[in-house]
Amino acid sequence: MHIHLAWIDKAILAIYFIFVIGIGWMLKRYMKGSAEFFMSGRSIPAWVTGLAFLSANLGAQEVIGMAASGAKYGIMTSHFYWVGAIPAMVFLAIFMMPFYYGSKARSVPEYLKLRFDEKTRGLNAFSFAIMTVFSSGISMYALARLLEILLGWSFDGSIIVSATVVLVYIFLGGLTSAIYNEVLQFFMIVLGFTPLVFLALKDIGGWSALKAKLIPVATSQGYAAGTWTDSWTHMGSTASNPMGVEWFGLVMGLGFVLSFGYWCTDFLVVQRAMAANSMSAARRTPLIAAIPKMLFPALVILPGMIAIALHYGSGNKFLPLAADGTPDYNMTIPTLLAKYLPTGILGIGFTALMASFMSGMAGNVTAFNTVWTYDIYQSYIAPKKSDVHYLWMGRMATVFGIIISIGCAYLAARFNNIMDMLQLVFGFVNAPLFATFLLGMFWKRANGHGAFFGLLGGTLAAAIFHGLALPEGAVVGIKGGWITPMFHFHNDLGQTFYMALTAWTSCFVLTILISLATKRNRTEEELKGLVYSLTPKLKSTDEPWYKQPATLGILILIATLILNIIFW
Repeated sequence: MHIHLAWIDKAILAIYFIFVIGIGWMLKRYMKGSAEFFMSGRSIPAWVTGLAFLSANLGAQEVIGMAASGAKYGIMTSHFYWVGAIPAMVFLAIFMMPFYYGSKARSVPEYLKLRFDEKTRGLNAFSFAIMTVFSSGISMYALARLLEILLGWSFDGSIIVSATVVLVYIFLGGLTSAIYNEVLQFFMIVLGFTPLVFLALKDIGGWSALKAKLIPVATSQGYAAGTWTDSWTHMGSTASNPMGVEWFGLVMGLGFVLSFGYWCTDFLVVQRAMAANSMSAARRTPLIAAIPKMLFPALVILPGMIAIALHYGSGNKFLPLAADGTPDYNMTIPTLLAKYLPTGILGIGFTALMASFMSGMAGNVTAFNTVWTYDIYQSYIAPKKSDVHYLWMGRMATVFGIIISIGCAYLAARFNNIMDMLQLVFGFVNAPLFATFLLGMFWKRANGHGAFFGLLGGTLAAAIFHGLALPEGAVVGIKGGWITPMFHFHNDLGQTFYMALTAWTSCFVLTILISLATKRNRTEEELKGLVYSLTPKLKSTDEPWYKQPATLGILILIATLILNIIFW
């Protein structure tokens, strides 16, 4: 499948690249020290950090991965938003952001040092650095596949081109460049995909016609007729839905552990809020992002549902097939772009797709260079160097972070749905980390030994679970079963949800037991501003209601509940 870009489409794409690199070039002169390069000098307004917060997560994983999941699992994919992301973003804004921003920490690992000790910070810094380059590699893989299939470029050449563009604008303008580019990318993504969804839904006959055309998709795989269009009705058992998970595993594994673990502890997104110009702006950042986020299933999941309906309706000829004969779900968006968008609009849609890859890669690379420089290089390799030296190291970290990401891009080729691979990585890193943060912020007795060995034990438990579990039809190796395939799951997601739950529970229990068995390493005075019970509560009564985090959070949760009920 090849797409022919007319001159107007290529011109739109070229203008976008000029803007992206131009933003980095313009901001280069403001990068006078490490604070400007890594933290934007904490000077960005809330609406900018809010859109950047959303856009940093709106990479290939979101656009390509969620569309792929929409095709593979149907509207149940919306649980990633309405059960997972939105409640977690509200929790981050109201309860956790005061500790991140108020502690003056420069990164999430640095907060762990202030709250617990140096070894806990080191463990988190290394695991997070590994996770970010994996995530960046996934974005790079997706973009290279896109360019290879749509434009006929070689996979290797596409990797080099995408890596070079991101490298240039991050190298020049640091976090500020990434944030302002993410705002641009947000508007490009909305502008590019809205006409795609409108035209595709209109062509298939509207929502009612789509529901009817998804019935054979479900029944041909042995599920009830409404499985692709009901979000909760078929969650009674693992065998009754394509996700292969029942409501408890979904709510606890995805909703509580994975989603809260990602949105509340992942420095990639938290970094955007920490760049805000005040505590109030930092707390409103996740809430501003949550409002468009709850509507994004219409933009990224609905196209997947339309694509799989067209695929079955055409005798399995609409989507390209993967090597194992199954639909290549990752090609959902590119296939729809080629079918529905005319010349000119196609350029906008294609550029929107490129923007999603750029934002995903850049978000991970800026988080990586900050954690590497502050939490690894400055702490363990070269302490007490000049600020100019650390600025130089940040730029070098940008270079080798992208080089490692290239290697990870080739690993991503082993998955036919990149969202599955991403959730697997989160299960190892974010799931146990959320238990550490939960106890650290809300239980003053938790200490450094408990946090470190709890985190280590949680990650080890995830590894053991992965070595003993395997999805049906998978080959032993990166997908699990490398100790012995003792437990079998219907698919990758079910395995990942329970692996995350095992990691979180292990970390939570171990941290409590070890903390109680060892001495405190922080006095209550040292824990002020870091633990909920020892920190004065913030009052925002002087602000109008629409700026008060608690009021905004409640309204957002009510709206999310209504969406769950509508598509129950």
